[in-house]
Amino acid sequence: MSIFKTEITSDSIPSDNPIHQRLLKPYTIVKEEISGNVLELGCGEGRGIEMVLPRVDSFLGLDKIDEVIQNLTERFPEGQFMQSVFPPVGILETGVFDFIISFQVIEHIREDRFFLEEIYRLLRPGGLAIITTPNIKMSLSRNPWHVREYTAKELTELSNSIFDKVISKGISGNQKVMRYHEDNRRSVEKIMRFDVLKLQHRLPGFLLKLPYEILNRMNRNTLKKGDNELVDSITFKDYVVTDNPEESLDLFYYLYKK
Repeated sequence: MSIFKTEITSDSIPSDNPIHQRLLKPYTIVKEEISGNVLELGCGEGRGIEMVLPRVDSFLGLDKIDEVIQNLTERFPEGQFMQSVFPPVGILETGVFDFIISFQVIEHIREDRFFLEEIYRLLRPGGLAIITTPNIKMSLSRNPWHVREYTAKELTELSNSIFDKVISKGISGNQKVMRYHEDNRRSVEKIMRFDVLKLQHRLPGFLLKLPYEILNRMNRNTLKKGDNELVDSITFKDYVVTDNPEESLDLFYYLYKK
């Protein structure tokens, strides 16, 4: 089974580079901030783990895909990895983690409040969770892999109802990144003009996953062919943290437990 769908992205597929670098950015930030016992919910194929491991006392990664858990266990023997479908995270005790990270995961979780409540439960007093998720205002089409996407206001209200302190930030891009984003928008619009019946918003998600994967891969390849230098040159340094989550590509939130 291949896990390298466009929804996951890979550092080994050249046309995925801008998205891979965007998803790598949070790890470059949190590696300077985390310590102690760390949990990652939704560790995926291990993007950024090598940055985190040297900074912590212990690291536990959970993911629903058993294949990636097996691969990560072999690649990173100094960490611990377990297969788990959550919420709940019933296999873990309350209040044992200093930091919890979960990047681009909550949009896949139907019970999003329960998910955040479980994060709160698992944090020790004084602990911190850091999460990211796409900003729906910047999404170019419906993503059938996502249960929902959030505005900054929606995620702030939800987080504030659970955590003791919430700091809302965003991840945006410099001129180079936004040029790619604009090229992407125009390319997606060309594809979407054939959806005259607005089926992307009317059909159930499971019917859209295969065409989404095919068209998304085709679109990324087209963008690389159209401006190979731009696609290849983007790095995580071209993405920036901003205090204006409403206009950012991704929402980047700090969630504190007293």
